[in-house]
Amino acid sequence: MRRRSRVLATPSGTIDWYVMSDASLKNDVELNSLSRAASAYLRSAQHQPIAWNEWGPEAFARAKRENKPVLLDIGAVWCHWCHVMDRESYENPATAEIINANFVAVKVDRDERPDVDTRYQAAVSAISGQGGWPLTAFLTPDGEPYFGGTYFPPEERYGRPSFQRVLLTMADAYANRREEVQETAGSVMQAIEHNETFSGRAGDPGTPLLAKLIESIVKQFDERNGGFGSQPKFPHPGALDLLIDAAARGGADAAHAQHVATVTLEKMAAGGIYDQLAGGFHRYSVDERWIVPHFEKMAYDNSELLKAYAHAFQTFAEPQFAHVAKDILRWMDEWLSDRELGGFYASQDADDSLDDDGDYFTWTRNEAAAILTAQEFEAATAYFNLRAVGDMHHNPAKNVLHRPGPSRTEGGDGAVADSLLESAKQKMYAARLLRKTPYIDKTVYTGWNGMCIAAYLAAGRALGLKAPIEFALKSLDRVLVAAWDPEGGLAHVVAYGEGIASTRIPGVLEDYAFVANAALDAWEATGELRYFTVAREIADVMLARFYDATGGGFFDTEFDATALGALTVRRKPLQDSPTPAGNPVAATALLRLAALVSDPVYERRAKETLETFAGIVEHFGLYAANYGLALRRSVEAPVQICVVGEDALADELAVTATARYQVNRSVVRLRPEQLGHLPPALAETLPHLPPAEGSVAVVCRGNSCLSPIHRAEDLLAAMTVKH
Repeated sequence: MRRRSRVLATPSGTIDWYVMSDASLKNDVELNSLSRAASAYLRSAQHQPIAWNEWGPEAFARAKRENKPVLLDIGAVWCHWCHVMDRESYENPATAEIINANFVAVKVDRDERPDVDTRYQAAVSAISGQGGWPLTAFLTPDGEPYFGGTYFPPEERYGRPSFQRVLLTMADAYANRREEVQETAGSVMQAIEHNETFSGRAGDPGTPLLAKLIESIVKQFDERNGGFGSQPKFPHPGALDLLIDAAARGGADAAHAQHVATVTLEKMAAGGIYDQLAGGFHRYSVDERWIVPHFEKMAYDNSELLKAYAHAFQTFAEPQFAHVAKDILRWMDEWLSDRELGGFYASQDADDSLDDDGDYFTWTRNEAAAILTAQEFEAATAYFNLRAVGDMHHNPAKNVLHRPGPSRTEGGDGAVADSLLESAKQKMYAARLLRKTPYIDKTVYTGWNGMCIAAYLAAGRALGLKAPIEFALKSLDRVLVAAWDPEGGLAHVVAYGEGIASTRIPGVLEDYAFVANAALDAWEATGELRYFTVAREIADVMLARFYDATGGGFFDTEFDATALGALTVRRKPLQDSPTPAGNPVAATALLRLAALVSDPVYERRAKETLETFAGIVEHFGLYAANYGLALRRSVEAPVQICVVGEDALADELAVTATARYQVNRSVVRLRPEQLGHLPPALAETLPHLPPAEGSVAVVCRGNSCLSPIHRAEDLLAAMTVKH
């Protein structure tokens, strides 16, 4: 029998997710069809005694041929409970026998197929009242769900029926109560169609709606612990950006917006959700104090939090925020990026094995004492709150590193204490690297790369760092070469982790919206017109393939007459979960383009998109933050600050221009020779600048520009005046 064992992943990384036991080495093991899959998550199930299929017409045709229902399992490589259910149930021969005899089994990677995941999550939520991963659904051969849930244990526990009992019951229902099954499936399809059809159009959304969204976010603020709501607690970086923007504009509510944002950023950075040794953030905290996280680390969480901390540093000039942003960059550089080719990997798993529950990231006092001097141990104990009874239920001696108080030990010389602490951190991280490291999924997803590229550009500019900008541009160039085709559109995957070839998966709305915005960011950072040009091309294809010209707003996928099951449901993503929603991000890209070209279609479609959801969006609260950011950009006139030059003065002007983050303000770096190669609207409004004039900044609002500015203090004054 094949034994599952995930082995060491390093920054340069190599992994072999499964190894053979001694007995297995003597006998050939028959692998199921997932051995041919490109997804690491699907390949992890290739040894299971189940006749798994990938999602596709062949599986459903087989179900019809054999008159069997479909068992749909949706999970992810970083999902702890997916691995638990794999080991407990899908690797169990008796369970596999039931599945193979009664079902056509289909396994889906939710990162690879977000279109499948979102719809069946909606279906299972309609059935059971909750969703999540692993998602377990039972479908008719037409792909319509008639029952579902999340994790099912092998025996009756947690108030849940055993998985075998569920399987037998669902097989019996399909075989003997077919009409009831079809009726239930029809009702579920109607429910998800209703849930995904928004009838909340309202004209001319403006600052009153924006104020309601901000108020809704602030009302959920946890004054004691930072963040929003109670346990489990997620970071909500879009909400933080919306508050930072509000704080930067001044006014009656600015101080409170700043308080909510800064307290949250500080508390998260002090908590266990933040990796105190390597940098970067885990996905969420199971408690309201940010101490015990779910330990997986996602590209999209870290990209958006990187932006939030960079924007907070721009606005509040707090050195701690710059430190955290640099630490996120450090972790992403080391673990989540292809330094040779460019591009960002998808995620790091939570555990190194199923017997591990965060052991890679957590510490006992004895483990720390074994590698530190007595003085270092004393400093680390105070700083990281190392206790004999720690934070983890499975092993109470284990501590999640977090900071309960000031950064220095009590008393004594502060510099000495900081030196001891830094030495302790380095030793603990070096020791941690010797542990079995959780798996890195090296799949390069198009949309998530757009997010990471934008974040690296934002952080590099806010922190005055060239390396992140250079790597972001390298990564964008790779994405455009590998995934973009003006005729075929964007692909959802740039490359799989082990270089495995696969059938091209069409890009979804988020892929287009994130990459279009990243390309516009690249244009602003470099002045290279090619990035503007490709951003416009991508936006044009996005409008042609995803925009609903009748009802307004964007669908998340292209229309497909051959779509299976719940994929026939058209949905327009509005809610930020877990990534920024496609509609507001698409509207953002269009509004940015509208400020650069004379074609009115971009602004019209963007505003129609915002109007499509204006009547219902306030009910989404925290989960509508990116709609709020797009709305802010819509109601405020675009401000473009063009900094022309390559010397120290140009650098000083650029730093001044980035002070105080505002979502509708863009800072464009241009070399003098690039002045003849500008987007149409900017070329019309930017005043003629003689090359001999030296480095200048020009502030443009709407269709007019101020006179060239040569001094940083004059630029700051011009930025603070409303016209």
